[in-house]
Amino acid sequence: MKKIEAVIRPEKLEIVKKALSENGFLGMTVTEVKGRGVQGGIVERYRGREYIVDLLQKVKIELVVKDDDVEKVIDIICENARTGNPGDGKIFVIPVEDVVRVRTGERGENAL
Repeated sequence: MKKIEAVIRPEKLEIVKKALSENGFLGMTVTEVKGRGVQGGIVERYRGREYIVDLLQKVKIELVVKDDDVEKVIDIICENARTGNPGDGKIFVIPVEDVVRVRTGERGENAL
């Protein structure tokens, strides 16, 4: 099993969520986060003054999937979150040793 963490633009959340759900990936955790990548932030103007916003609003989606589904999930997220501009986000794939469903005690892939 693998945990997929995708940090994407907030305006792409609903599109990505819908695409994942349509492909059978219903369980996920979504967190509002702030961050920056290699672009280091953006320069904004407000009332004639410039200021740098170095931590931008993002959304983090977390899912745990079977090993066989990792590439499919990555493809779905990339297709639906991509704008082609800097700041589209990143996807991290992390090994998961075990999963336990609290309600039933099921473990492993059965708990997904």
